Amino acid sequence: MSTTGDTLSTGGSTNTKLVATAITAGWYHTCALLNDGTVQCWGHNDAGELGNGTTTDSSVPVSVDGISNAAAIAAGSYHTCAVLGDGTVQCWGDNSSGELGNGTTTNSLVPVTVSGITNPSAVAAGGEVTCALSGDTVQCWGDNSYGELGNGTTKSSSVPISGITLGGYIDTAVAVGTVHSCVLSGDLACGYMACDLPPARTVQCWGLNNYGELGNGTTKSSSVPVTVSGITNAVAVVAGSYHTCVVLNDGTLQCWGDNSYGELGNGTTTGSSVPVSVDGISNAAAIAAGCNNTCAVLSDGTVQCWGDNDNGELGNGTTTNSSVPVTVSGITNATAVASGMYHTCVVLNDGTLQCWGDNSYGELGNGTTTDSSVPVTVTGF
Repeated sequence: MSTTGDTLSTGGSTNTKLVATAITAGWYHTCALLNDGTVQCWGHNDAGELGNGTTTDSSVPVSVDGISNAAAIAAGSYHTCAVLGDGTVQCWGDNSSGELGNGTTTNSLVPVTVSGITNPSAVAAGGEVTCALSGDTVQCWGDNSYGELGNGTTKSSSVPISGITLGGYIDTAVAVGTVHSCVLSGDLACGYMACDLPPARTVQCWGLNNYGELGNGTTKSSSVPVTVSGITNAVAVVAGSYHTCVVLNDGTLQCWGDNSYGELGNGTTTGSSVPVSVDGISNAAAIAAGCNNTCAVLSDGTVQCWGDNDNGELGNGTTTNSSVPVTVSGITNATAVASGMYHTCVVLNDGTLQCWGDNSYGELGNGTTTDSSVPVTVTGF
Protein backbone atom coordinates (compact mmCIF):
# COMPACT_ATOMS: atom_id res chain seq x y z
CA MET A 1 0.00 0.00 0.00
CA SER A 2 1.52 3.29 -1.08
CA THR A 3 1.68 6.25 1.27
CA THR A 4 3.21 8.60 -1.27
CA GLY A 5 2.02 12.14 -0.64
CA ASP A 6 0.44 11.12 2.65
CA THR A 7 2.58 12.94 5.18
CA LEU A 8 2.49 14.72 8.50
CA SER A 9 4.65 17.71 9.33
CA THR A 10 6.15 17.66 12.83
CA GLY A 11 8.48 20.35 14.14
CA GLY A 12 9.60 21.41 10.70
CA SER A 13 10.29 17.86 9.52
CA THR A 14 8.08 15.73 7.34
CA ASN A 15 7.24 12.18 8.43
CA THR A 16 5.26 9.47 6.70
CA LYS A 17 1.79 9.23 8.15
CA LEU A 18 1.16 6.05 10.11
CA VAL A 19 -1.48 3.92 8.44
CA ALA A 20 -2.57 0.29 8.66
CA THR A 21 -1.24 -2.16 6.08
CA ALA A 22 -2.73 -5.40 7.47
CA ILE A 23 -5.32 -6.51 9.98
CA THR A 24 -6.08 -9.66 11.97
CA ALA A 25 -8.84 -10.60 14.39
CA GLY A 26 -8.95 -13.04 17.29
CA TRP A 27 -12.12 -14.15 18.97
CA TYR A 28 -12.66 -10.86 20.79
CA HIS A 29 -9.66 -8.72 19.91
CA THR A 30 -8.25 -7.06 16.79
CA CYS A 31 -4.72 -6.07 15.78
CA ALA A 32 -3.34 -3.92 12.97
CA LEU A 33 0.13 -3.81 11.41
CA LEU A 34 1.25 -0.25 10.70
CA ASN A 35 3.49 0.95 7.91
CA ASP A 36 6.36 1.63 10.36
CA GLY A 37 6.45 -2.02 11.48
CA THR A 38 4.68 -1.46 14.79
CA VAL A 39 1.53 -3.30 15.86
CA GLN A 40 -1.54 -1.96 17.66
CA CYS A 41 -4.29 -4.06 19.22
CA TRP A 42 -7.65 -3.46 20.92
CA GLY A 43 -10.50 -5.40 22.57
CA HIS A 44 -10.37 -8.31 25.01
CA ASN A 45 -7.16 -8.62 27.02
CA ASP A 46 -7.68 -11.05 29.92
CA ALA A 47 -4.82 -13.24 28.67
CA GLY A 48 -2.61 -10.36 27.53
CA GLU A 49 -3.52 -10.74 23.85
CA LEU A 50 -3.13 -6.98 23.30
CA GLY A 51 0.58 -7.31 24.12
CA ASN A 52 0.90 -4.06 26.08
CA GLY A 53 1.98 -5.57 29.39
CA THR A 54 -1.49 -5.47 30.97
CA THR A 55 -4.64 -7.56 31.20
CA THR A 56 -6.93 -4.54 30.82
CA ASP A 57 -9.37 -4.51 27.91
CA SER A 58 -9.13 -1.51 25.60
CA SER A 59 -11.80 -0.09 23.28
CA VAL A 60 -9.15 1.92 21.41
CA PRO A 61 -5.87 0.73 19.87
CA VAL A 62 -2.85 0.29 22.16
CA SER A 63 0.72 -0.37 21.05
CA VAL A 64 2.24 -3.83 21.42
CA ASP A 65 5.40 -3.63 23.52
CA GLY A 66 8.77 -3.88 21.82
CA ILE A 67 7.74 -4.55 18.24
CA SER A 68 9.05 -2.13 15.64
CA ASN A 69 9.78 -4.33 12.61
CA ALA A 70 6.78 -6.59 12.08
CA ALA A 71 6.16 -7.88 8.56
CA ALA A 72 2.98 -9.94 9.17
CA ILE A 73 0.51 -10.59 11.99
CA ALA A 74 -1.99 -13.30 12.97
CA ALA A 75 -4.47 -13.63 15.84
CA GLY A 76 -5.79 -16.80 17.44
CA SER A 77 -8.56 -17.09 20.00
CA TYR A 78 -6.73 -15.31 22.84
CA HIS A 79 -3.21 -14.92 21.46
CA THR A 80 -1.45 -12.96 18.74
CA CYS A 81 1.74 -13.50 16.73
CA ALA A 82 3.94 -11.43 14.43
CA VAL A 83 6.62 -12.28 11.89
CA LEU A 84 9.47 -9.81 12.39
CA GLY A 85 11.81 -8.33 9.83
CA ASP A 86 14.73 -10.34 11.20
CA GLY A 87 13.00 -13.61 10.32
CA THR A 88 11.87 -14.53 13.82
CA VAL A 89 8.32 -14.94 15.16
CA GLN A 90 7.04 -13.47 18.40
CA CYS A 91 3.73 -14.25 20.13
CA TRP A 92 1.85 -13.00 23.18
CA GLY A 93 -1.29 -13.71 25.19
CA ASP A 94 -2.81 -17.04 26.20
CA ASN A 95 -0.37 -19.93 26.36
CA SER A 96 -2.38 -22.61 28.14
CA SER A 97 -1.71 -25.09 25.33
CA GLY A 98 1.72 -23.81 24.34
CA GLU A 99 0.41 -21.69 21.47
CA LEU A 100 3.11 -19.05 22.06
CA GLY A 101 5.72 -21.62 21.02
CA ASN A 102 8.38 -20.70 23.58
CA GLY A 103 8.55 -24.04 25.38
CA THR A 104 6.25 -23.04 28.26
CA THR A 105 2.53 -22.92 29.02
CA THR A 106 2.75 -19.59 30.85
CA ASN A 107 0.76 -16.66 29.46
CA SER A 108 2.75 -13.62 28.40
CA LEU A 109 1.51 -10.03 28.42
CA VAL A 110 4.32 -8.99 26.07
CA PRO A 111 5.84 -10.66 22.99
CA VAL A 112 8.07 -13.72 23.46
CA THR A 113 10.14 -15.41 20.76
CA VAL A 114 8.94 -18.67 19.23
CA SER A 115 11.60 -21.38 19.49
CA GLY A 116 13.33 -22.55 16.34
CA ILE A 117 11.41 -20.63 13.68
CA THR A 118 13.50 -18.65 11.21
CA ASN A 119 12.55 -16.84 8.03
CA PRO A 120 8.92 -17.93 7.74
CA SER A 121 6.96 -16.75 4.73
CA ALA A 122 3.65 -16.66 6.62
CA VAL A 123 2.08 -17.28 10.02
CA ALA A 124 -1.50 -18.18 10.97
CA ALA A 125 -3.24 -18.56 14.32
CA GLY A 126 -6.57 -19.96 15.45
CA GLY A 127 -8.07 -21.59 18.51
CA GLU A 128 -5.06 -22.53 20.61
CA VAL A 129 -2.81 -23.31 17.65
CA THR A 130 -0.24 -21.40 15.60
CA CYS A 131 1.38 -22.48 12.32
CA ALA A 132 4.17 -21.03 10.21
CA LEU A 133 5.33 -21.66 6.65
CA SER A 134 9.01 -21.93 5.83
CA GLY A 135 9.77 -22.93 2.26
CA ASP A 136 7.94 -26.16 1.55
CA THR A 137 7.29 -27.07 5.19
CA VAL A 138 4.61 -26.22 7.74
CA GLN A 139 5.40 -26.07 11.44
CA CYS A 140 2.66 -25.87 14.07
CA TRP A 141 2.52 -25.65 17.85
CA GLY A 142 -0.07 -25.52 20.66
CA ASP A 143 -3.15 -27.66 21.26
CA ASN A 144 -3.35 -30.95 19.41
CA SER A 145 -6.44 -32.59 20.91
CA TYR A 146 -7.88 -33.28 17.46
CA GLY A 147 -4.66 -33.58 15.47
CA GLU A 148 -4.62 -29.92 14.45
CA LEU A 149 -0.79 -29.86 14.49
CA GLY A 150 -0.82 -32.34 11.59
CA ASN A 151 2.01 -34.56 12.80
CA GLY A 152 0.08 -37.81 13.15
CA THR A 153 -0.42 -37.53 16.92
CA THR A 154 -2.81 -35.86 19.35
CA LYS A 155 -0.03 -34.72 21.69
CA SER A 156 0.14 -30.96 22.21
CA SER A 157 3.44 -29.14 21.83
CA SER A 158 4.72 -25.88 23.32
CA VAL A 159 7.39 -25.63 20.61
CA PRO A 160 7.05 -25.96 16.83
CA ILE A 161 6.89 -29.58 15.70
CA SER A 162 9.06 -30.91 12.91
CA GLY A 163 7.87 -29.47 9.64
CA ILE A 164 5.18 -31.17 7.59
CA THR A 165 6.54 -31.50 4.06
CA LEU A 166 3.74 -32.12 1.60
CA GLY A 167 5.92 -34.14 -0.82
CA GLY A 168 6.83 -32.29 -3.97
CA TYR A 169 4.85 -29.17 -3.13
CA ILE A 170 5.75 -25.66 -2.12
CA ASP A 171 3.42 -24.20 0.49
CA THR A 172 2.09 -20.73 -0.25
CA ALA A 173 -0.52 -20.01 2.45
CA VAL A 174 -1.70 -21.46 5.75
CA ALA A 175 -4.96 -21.04 7.68
CA VAL A 176 -5.93 -22.14 11.18
CA GLY A 177 -9.49 -22.48 12.47
CA THR A 178 -10.62 -23.30 15.98
CA VAL A 179 -9.54 -26.95 15.83
CA HIS A 180 -8.44 -27.56 12.25
CA SER A 181 -5.69 -26.28 9.95
CA CYS A 182 -5.22 -26.03 6.18
CA VAL A 183 -2.43 -25.25 3.76
CA LEU A 184 -2.54 -24.05 0.17
CA SER A 185 0.11 -25.69 -2.00
CA GLY A 186 1.26 -25.79 -5.60
CA ASP A 187 3.66 -27.88 -7.63
CA LEU A 188 7.02 -26.24 -8.17
CA ALA A 189 7.52 -26.21 -11.93
CA CYS A 190 11.08 -25.70 -13.16
CA GLY A 191 12.03 -24.70 -16.67
CA TYR A 192 15.44 -24.27 -18.25
CA MET A 193 16.29 -21.01 -16.49
CA ALA A 194 13.85 -20.65 -13.62
CA CYS A 195 11.17 -22.15 -11.39
CA ASP A 196 7.70 -20.79 -10.92
CA LEU A 197 4.32 -21.75 -9.52
CA PRO A 198 1.72 -22.78 -12.11
CA PRO A 199 -1.96 -21.85 -11.70
CA ALA A 200 -2.80 -25.20 -10.06
CA ARG A 201 -3.19 -24.92 -6.27
CA THR A 202 -4.45 -27.72 -4.08
CA VAL A 203 -5.56 -27.49 -0.44
CA GLN A 204 -4.83 -29.93 2.35
CA CYS A 205 -6.39 -29.85 5.83
CA TRP A 206 -6.08 -31.69 9.12
CA GLY A 207 -7.65 -31.75 12.60
CA LEU A 208 -11.30 -31.93 13.66
CA ASN A 209 -13.72 -32.94 10.91
CA ASN A 210 -17.08 -33.34 12.67
CA TYR A 211 -18.71 -30.96 10.20
CA GLY A 212 -16.71 -31.87 7.10
CA GLU A 213 -14.39 -28.89 7.52
CA LEU A 214 -11.47 -30.90 6.09
CA GLY A 215 -13.31 -31.02 2.77
CA ASN A 216 -12.45 -34.58 1.77
CA GLY A 217 -15.98 -35.96 1.63
CA THR A 218 -15.93 -37.48 5.12
CA THR A 219 -16.55 -36.42 8.71
CA LYS A 220 -13.59 -38.39 10.02
CA SER A 221 -10.98 -36.30 11.83
CA SER A 222 -7.36 -36.61 10.72
CA SER A 223 -4.08 -35.90 12.48
CA VAL A 224 -2.28 -35.81 9.13
CA PRO A 225 -3.06 -33.68 6.05
CA VAL A 226 -5.84 -34.87 3.72
CA THR A 227 -6.57 -33.38 0.31
CA VAL A 228 -9.69 -31.26 -0.18
CA SER A 229 -11.87 -32.68 -2.93
CA GLY A 230 -11.89 -30.98 -6.31
CA ILE A 231 -9.74 -27.92 -5.56
CA THR A 232 -6.99 -27.36 -8.14
CA ASN A 233 -6.90 -23.60 -8.63
CA ALA A 234 -7.12 -21.93 -5.21
CA VAL A 235 -5.21 -18.71 -4.54
CA ALA A 236 -6.21 -18.11 -0.89
CA VAL A 237 -7.56 -20.19 2.00
CA VAL A 238 -9.22 -19.22 5.30
CA ALA A 239 -10.59 -21.26 8.20
CA GLY A 240 -13.47 -20.37 10.50
CA SER A 241 -14.53 -22.24 13.60
CA TYR A 242 -15.95 -25.22 11.73
CA HIS A 243 -15.87 -24.20 8.07
CA THR A 244 -13.23 -23.45 5.45
CA CYS A 245 -13.27 -21.32 2.28
CA VAL A 246 -11.01 -20.65 -0.68
CA VAL A 247 -10.70 -18.00 -3.36
CA LEU A 248 -10.22 -19.58 -6.78
CA ASN A 249 -8.09 -18.03 -9.51
CA ASP A 250 -11.19 -16.92 -11.44
CA GLY A 251 -12.44 -14.82 -8.49
CA THR A 252 -15.13 -17.28 -7.43
CA LEU A 253 -15.36 -18.76 -3.93
CA GLN A 254 -15.92 -22.23 -2.55
CA CYS A 255 -16.59 -23.24 1.06
CA TRP A 256 -17.17 -26.45 3.01
CA GLY A 257 -17.97 -27.64 6.53
CA ASP A 258 -20.63 -26.43 8.96
CA ASN A 259 -23.44 -24.38 7.46
CA SER A 260 -25.86 -23.99 10.37
CA TYR A 261 -26.00 -20.21 9.84
CA GLY A 262 -25.46 -20.14 6.08
CA GLU A 263 -21.72 -19.53 6.38
CA LEU A 264 -21.04 -21.53 3.20
CA GLY A 265 -22.94 -18.89 1.22
CA ASN A 266 -24.75 -21.26 -1.14
CA GLY A 267 -28.32 -20.34 -0.21
CA THR A 268 -28.83 -23.24 2.21
CA THR A 269 -28.12 -24.14 5.83
CA THR A 270 -27.04 -27.66 4.94
CA GLY A 271 -23.46 -28.56 5.78
CA SER A 272 -21.12 -30.02 3.18
CA SER A 273 -18.02 -32.19 3.50
CA VAL A 274 -16.91 -31.15 0.00
CA PRO A 275 -16.56 -27.66 -1.48
CA VAL A 276 -19.69 -25.85 -2.66
CA SER A 277 -19.79 -22.58 -4.61
CA VAL A 278 -20.68 -19.30 -2.91
CA ASP A 279 -23.61 -17.66 -4.67
CA GLY A 280 -23.13 -14.60 -6.86
CA ILE A 281 -19.45 -13.78 -6.33
CA SER A 282 -17.12 -13.86 -9.32
CA ASN A 283 -14.61 -11.13 -8.45
CA ALA A 284 -13.31 -11.86 -4.95
CA ALA A 285 -9.95 -10.34 -4.03
CA ALA A 286 -9.66 -11.36 -0.36
CA ILE A 287 -11.60 -13.43 2.15
CA ALA A 288 -11.98 -13.92 5.92
CA ALA A 289 -13.84 -16.47 8.02
CA GLY A 290 -15.28 -15.79 11.45
CA CYS A 291 -16.97 -18.15 13.86
CA ASN A 292 -20.13 -18.72 11.83
CA ASN A 293 -19.82 -16.12 9.09
CA THR A 294 -17.64 -15.32 6.09
CA CYS A 295 -16.73 -12.04 4.35
CA ALA A 296 -15.03 -11.22 1.05
CA VAL A 297 -13.47 -8.08 -0.38
CA LEU A 298 -14.42 -7.77 -4.04
CA SER A 299 -12.21 -6.35 -6.76
CA ASP A 300 -14.26 -3.13 -6.80
CA GLY A 301 -13.47 -2.45 -3.11
CA THR A 302 -16.89 -3.42 -1.79
CA VAL A 303 -17.35 -6.12 0.86
CA GLN A 304 -19.93 -8.88 1.04
CA CYS A 305 -20.65 -11.12 4.04
CA TRP A 306 -22.88 -14.10 4.78
CA GLY A 307 -23.84 -16.41 7.65
CA ASP A 308 -24.54 -15.58 11.29
CA ASN A 309 -25.63 -12.00 11.95
CA ASP A 310 -26.88 -12.03 15.55
CA ASN A 311 -24.41 -9.28 16.46
CA GLY A 312 -24.48 -7.39 13.16
CA GLU A 313 -21.37 -9.11 11.85
CA LEU A 314 -22.66 -9.00 8.26
CA GLY A 315 -22.46 -5.21 8.37
CA ASN A 316 -25.65 -4.52 6.40
CA GLY A 317 -27.56 -2.69 9.12
CA THR A 318 -29.57 -5.73 10.25
CA THR A 319 -29.22 -8.66 12.63
CA THR A 320 -30.80 -11.13 10.21
CA ASN A 321 -28.76 -14.15 9.15
CA SER A 322 -28.15 -14.65 5.44
CA SER A 323 -27.19 -17.82 3.57
CA VAL A 324 -26.14 -15.77 0.54
CA PRO A 325 -23.76 -12.79 0.36
CA VAL A 326 -25.10 -9.37 1.37
CA THR A 327 -23.30 -6.06 0.84
CA VAL A 328 -21.67 -4.32 3.81
CA SER A 329 -22.98 -0.77 4.16
CA GLY A 330 -20.83 2.11 2.95
CA ILE A 331 -17.62 0.25 2.10
CA THR A 332 -16.31 1.04 -1.39
CA ASN A 333 -12.51 0.98 -1.04
CA ALA A 334 -11.51 -2.01 1.09
CA THR A 335 -8.22 -3.78 0.48
CA ALA A 336 -8.10 -6.38 3.28
CA VAL A 337 -10.53 -8.06 5.68
CA ALA A 338 -10.32 -10.00 8.97
CA SER A 339 -13.06 -11.68 10.99
CA GLY A 340 -13.09 -12.58 14.69
CA MET A 341 -15.65 -14.55 16.62
CA TYR A 342 -18.55 -12.17 15.97
CA HIS A 343 -16.96 -9.08 14.40
CA THR A 344 -15.24 -8.10 11.15
CA CYS A 345 -12.77 -5.35 10.22
CA VAL A 346 -11.36 -4.01 6.97
CA VAL A 347 -8.39 -1.95 5.87
CA LEU A 348 -9.40 0.82 3.46
CA ASN A 349 -7.15 2.00 0.64
CA ASP A 350 -6.12 5.10 2.59
CA GLY A 351 -4.89 2.96 5.52
CA THR A 352 -7.84 3.70 7.77
CA LEU A 353 -9.80 0.90 9.47
CA GLN A 354 -13.46 0.16 9.93
CA CYS A 355 -15.13 -2.60 11.97
CA TRP A 356 -18.63 -3.88 12.69
CA GLY A 357 -20.42 -6.53 14.75
CA ASP A 358 -19.96 -7.53 18.37
CA ASN A 359 -18.22 -4.96 20.55
CA SER A 360 -18.57 -6.45 24.04
CA TYR A 361 -14.87 -5.96 24.77
CA GLY A 362 -14.17 -2.98 22.54
CA GLU A 363 -13.08 -5.09 19.58
CA LEU A 364 -14.46 -2.52 17.12
CA GLY A 365 -11.86 -0.04 18.40
CA ASN A 366 -14.11 3.06 18.38
CA GLY A 367 -13.90 3.85 22.08
CA THR A 368 -17.19 2.16 23.01
CA THR A 369 -18.50 -1.29 23.88
CA THR A 370 -21.67 -0.87 21.82
CA ASP A 371 -22.31 -3.35 19.00
CA SER A 372 -22.74 -1.96 15.50
CA SER A 373 -24.47 -3.56 12.51
CA VAL A 374 -22.76 -1.09 10.16
CA PRO A 375 -19.08 -0.17 9.89
CA VAL A 376 -17.58 2.27 12.42
CA THR A 377 -14.15 3.88 12.18
CA VAL A 378 -11.36 2.62 14.45
CA THR A 379 -9.99 5.44 16.61
CA GLY A 380 -6.65 6.82 15.47
CA PHE A 381 -6.82 5.55 11.88
